[in-house]
Amino acid sequence: MLFKMKPVFLGAAAFLLSGLFLDGGSERARPQFFVDPPDIPSPSMAEDGTEVVVIATRDKKFFLLPVTVENGKPWKREGQDGKGRQLDIDGQDFPTLAETGLHSELELEAARHITGRSIAEITESGRPGNSSGLGFLAREEDILSVLQGDNRLVKAMGLTHPRLARALFHVFNIVRFLDATGQPPGLSPVNFDYVLYNGKKVRLTSASENDCQPSIFNDEILGYYEIELQRELDENERAFLNEKYPDFGEERMKELHRKLSSLHFGEMAAFYAMRYGFYEGHTAYRADPISIAFILGLKSIEELERAFPGKIERTLRESFAGRAVAAVGEGR
Repeated sequence: MLFKMKPVFLGAAAFLLSGLFLDGGSERARPQFFVDPPDIPSPSMAEDGTEVVVIATRDKKFFLLPVTVENGKPWKREGQDGKGRQLDIDGQDFPTLAETGLHSELELEAARHITGRSIAEITESGRPGNSSGLGFLAREEDILSVLQGDNRLVKAMGLTHPRLARALFHVFNIVRFLDATGQPPGLSPVNFDYVLYNGKKVRLTSASENDCQPSIFNDEILGYYEIELQRELDENERAFLNEKYPDFGEERMKELHRKLSSLHFGEMAAFYAMRYGFYEGHTAYRADPISIAFILGLKSIEELERAFPGKIERTLRESFAGRAVAAVGEGR
């Protein structure tokens, strides 16, 4: 069950886009600039299904950017630079995930293969120094322990994997836009300031790599970008954390703020979250579900504290211990 945003009617006076950012990634968008933020929620969905967010430029202008989550042309495959298959969920291996947006614990426990590749092979490929230098998993983690651990985090927050993935895809589609050729006047990565997302001013930067990072699953997913997300905690959020964690010293509290309010990840995380409920393990590229929910305004700090009473910091920090070696070895 995919998360669906409530459609918002955007009349001609509000939804002033003379051209949309099309699937190929290099088409020219021609949005109408506004002096004040358009008076609509961000993100919003038009009646035709187009999803938009409000973007602010450094010269204090605003425009609506289409960021629709959809299955498009291949991403970095077959000479294409499209959106990729953003709505696909691995229902063959995880039917409950496809139906409800969350994993079944029983299905995870019974899993011996994912996309036809053994759990052991995926775990080995995902550890540091194998398919990538930093790895997709911490050395002590395995793929099932991470899927199970993050499924419990997402469930505790009252969210689903598709809802978190949709937010990440909005970010990815902004990055694609900023990196597109033929930008109209006034739009460029240099002039981009922030995106308004659920009432939060979220800043993002990105950098592309020369080579694409291959997936640890048997799929078409590739990694090309490094993406940074960040937003500032407001005074009320800081005061709340000081009240709930009075024994934290300055450095420990600063680290908690950093973990909550910033993310470094690749676009693979959006595809992985939607398709498998996978956010990578506790590595430098982890797209932690708690951080996603906080930065992008899906959950307030008070809601996170209710979900993880007295242990937000520990939950963000601790890795998911691997399953028994014998279990990991099954199916090799």
